[in-house]
Amino acid sequence: MATATTQSPKREAFGSRNVFILSAIGSAVGLGNIWRFPYVAYEGGGGAFLIPYLCALLTAGIPLLFFDYAIGHRFRGSAPLAFRRMHRAAEPLGWWQVLICVVIAVYYAVIVAWAAMYTWFSAQLTWGAGNEESFFFVDFLKSADVAEVGVSTDFVPGVGIPLIGVWVVVIGIMALGVKRGIGKANMILMPLLTLMFAVLVVQALFLPGAMDGLNAFFTPNWEALADPGVWASAYGHIFFSLSVAFGIMVTYSSYLKRKTDLTGSGLVVAFANSGFEILAGIGVFAALGFMAQAQGTDVAGVATSGIGLAFVAFPTIVSQAAGGSIIGVLFFGALVFAGITSLISILEVIVAALQDKLGWSRIRTTLTVSIPLAVISMALFSTTTALSVLDTADAFVNAFGIMAVALVAVVVVAWVLHKLPALQEHLNRRSSFTVGMIWKIAIGALAPIVLGYLLVTELISKISEPYSGYPAWFLAVFGWGMVIALVILAFLLSLLPWSGRSHAKDDPEYDDFLVDEHYDPDPETGAVHIQKTDEKGAVA
Repeated sequence: MATATTQSPKREAFGSRNVFILSAIGSAVGLGNIWRFPYVAYEGGGGAFLIPYLCALLTAGIPLLFFDYAIGHRFRGSAPLAFRRMHRAAEPLGWWQVLICVVIAVYYAVIVAWAAMYTWFSAQLTWGAGNEESFFFVDFLKSADVAEVGVSTDFVPGVGIPLIGVWVVVIGIMALGVKRGIGKANMILMPLLTLMFAVLVVQALFLPGAMDGLNAFFTPNWEALADPGVWASAYGHIFFSLSVAFGIMVTYSSYLKRKTDLTGSGLVVAFANSGFEILAGIGVFAALGFMAQAQGTDVAGVATSGIGLAFVAFPTIVSQAAGGSIIGVLFFGALVFAGITSLISILEVIVAALQDKLGWSRIRTTLTVSIPLAVISMALFSTTTALSVLDTADAFVNAFGIMAVALVAVVVVAWVLHKLPALQEHLNRRSSFTVGMIWKIAIGALAPIVLGYLLVTELISKISEPYSGYPAWFLAVFGWGMVIALVILAFLLSLLPWSGRSHAKDDPEYDDFLVDEHYDPDPETGAVHIQKTDEKGAVA
């Protein structure tokens, strides 16, 4: 391997396996666990949904999580560097994942800012009685129709000021690095998040009508299992819930020590994430049961998900319940903590990639990445048309960004580069739970089929009618145009030369890793071939 004239900065690492596990759980446990899973499970057959959910977890979620762990840990780099070390032609896959994280980061931060403001609003019931929906859309967001005004630049102080605060906190955590920043933040926030949500669930269970909500959530509708859409929904949810396939777990696993139990860690993360989702379902539907009773309707009449659940339904519950302010503070505070732990993992994908590419210091890279993203976030999402831009960007980047790059990645790694045997060997060298043919079938066959089905379904849906009725020009810019731009930019970034200070040029830790693994990379193609070595690493 060529020696650079200037030594690259030493690669950071998590302080321990436990810190990594908490950080990975922090990334996986996000807003979707709290406001999406309960409704997806309810719509998918209640208690019966646990069957496709468990199947999706075991046959797609966990195998893909192991897949990301193996790539990041084996090739010791951010997403672009890891894929480049696997094979030089695969580098654009890494940059595609990085750019997806760029899009997600700029709008994810504003949802955290909303939750922060609603934590404050809950203490005072600021929205008043029976005015929750109007307060959120009109008074708080001051939403305007993009079909009438275009993309507005009208600043909304109630959103913009807390958004600045979110970025300041997150940039501070990122600048401290992997061990002192990300690791310590997750060590503090994840226990607090768990405690707050546990208290929220207990309080919700004692609300009048809570049992009606739980019956609606858990009562199985076995007929739903015959609906392919329910199974697709389960796989789609698991896929997004575990933060797989957009660079996060590749990056995080690259910070692990060489002798780390990868699959054991993955199982802990996966089941902890699912446990939190079940807990969220109990708390949310207990609260919705109370809301249904108070309004004299059934649970189906009040059940919703996403922004409607968080910022309309829950404020209604807060207004009507005894001790509602406490429920509101706990719920929205949990959203803030879950959002921050996920946001720092998304930003780390970007920071790590540029740090590897350019060889810059941690602080310099963090500021270079975060400040422009914060400015874009403010410009787009603290205005009166923020909700429409957020809705469109989120829908398209999830469907045609994350799912698309995941499909391409598993096909390229499994069928083009034929790397699954090497990744399997790497996992089994240092893990308590070994993987075999079933894992390779899940990655090489089942994952492409499921992802392909989900992608085609989304494509048909988006083409058949304009998404959410938005104007064609608007979808062309923030929907289809963004999706195409991400792919083009990924290829362009892969063509840029790597700095002489980058880890790709000179990484003694990676060299040692290769000796330990008995691998030898081809300097021209980046392909890795197994070699037999003696105890000192010399080729036998």
